[in-house]
Amino acid sequence: MTEPKRKLLVVEDDEGLQRQLKWSYEDYDVVTAGTREAALDALRTHQPAVMTLDLGLPPDPDGVSEGFATLGEALRARPAIKVIVASGHGARESARRAIGEGAFDFYQKPVDIDELGLIVRRAFHVADLEAENRRLADSIADSRGNVLGGMVTGAPEMLKVARMIERVATAQVSVMLLGASGTGKELLARGLHNASLRQAKPFIAINCAAIPENLLESELFGYEKGAFTGANKTQEGKIELAEGGTLFLDEVGDIPLPLQVKLLRFLQERVIERIGGRKAIPVDVRIVCATHQNLEAMIAEGRFREDLYYRLAEIVVRIPSLAERHGDAVLLAHHFLGRFSRENGRSFKGFMPDAIAALSDWHWPGNVRELENRMKRAVIMAEGSRLTASDLDLGGPQDEASMSLKAVREAADRVAIRRVLARTDNNMSNAARILGVSRPTLYDLIKQYGLEGF
Repeated sequence: MTEPKRKLLVVEDDEGLQRQLKWSYEDYDVVTAGTREAALDALRTHQPAVMTLDLGLPPDPDGVSEGFATLGEALRARPAIKVIVASGHGARESARRAIGEGAFDFYQKPVDIDELGLIVRRAFHVADLEAENRRLADSIADSRGNVLGGMVTGAPEMLKVARMIERVATAQVSVMLLGASGTGKELLARGLHNASLRQAKPFIAINCAAIPENLLESELFGYEKGAFTGANKTQEGKIELAEGGTLFLDEVGDIPLPLQVKLLRFLQERVIERIGGRKAIPVDVRIVCATHQNLEAMIAEGRFREDLYYRLAEIVVRIPSLAERHGDAVLLAHHFLGRFSRENGRSFKGFMPDAIAALSDWHWPGNVRELENRMKRAVIMAEGSRLTASDLDLGGPQDEASMSLKAVREAADRVAIRRVLARTDNNMSNAARILGVSRPTLYDLIKQYGLEGF
């Protein structure tokens, strides 16, 4: 059974050009309209994902007022629709205005069928990706608790991590989470605890890098009254407070060597002694630790004990960066947009195409924490109804190259190719079919955009 053709709405008052476009787009179910009213009726009836729009519509065929009115009403009726506007020679100002008001792209008259075909295919790809992101976001919202720790993700790379953590959650082993800062290590540690047999007991987290070296021992092991100046009462340490539950040691690579010895003894014997105390206190605690540092290199340099490493790293889970979680940047951006909009009493329709392209193409050195920060700032400061790349500070006026439509299109191409390759497990034939190009063309694009070895 063949799949039904995709709906493409062509809004053009020239009947001859209507017929030419309809004949050229035999891969689509082309619906035509020659006026604003007919276009809006077709939108409601057929609900196309993509629409081409000639700005010169009657009763203003020589101007653009009717075309812009149609653009505005179409986006209000279907905010997700991708509108590609027609621009005559010398009318680049109208094209820029249309992009600013929410159009996806533009084409220049007289029409180059091949060039317009590429823009239309790209628009359908972006529409599909955005629809998939919305579906994933909805499925996550509808199934809270089914994704480890309430984690927002649709990336196969991150779902694999979640499944791995779920498998080891009930085992009595120490787990080490390796990943860059901002990748969600504590969220995953909490998810591991909540999926374990210790979920009813405490989850205690301590950031070993945030506590001065001379205080870290007392924070972990506690102290007896009078153990040192200022010790006016006996204080339990984090290890004792986590009795029966999970102790999360974040940035474990920052633990000083002398304290590593004491921590190793605890892991071997499962007893501790408070500072100033002589009584051995048995403690039943599961250790989950995390670091962004290369512990193997630190071992080679003598800055981390090898025997401690093997006690802590019975199971090692490597967390991908946000740049490696294909599709998650846009998915998380939608999640944060909804959350921060509610918190700040604001309302947005979504993202402009340049923002979607920038979100997908940014290298995210600060990972999810950076994305969260940018989204919070954008929601507070943005003036338009849709967030732009500039609102996210992912392409400002000083970066004119990144603002060009050519750069935006190329960024969208890179995003689409990366996602489809990930979805098809690098099967070139399937990827080329989904992208609507030949295999040689796909190979050329991969080489052009530097995606070899992806």
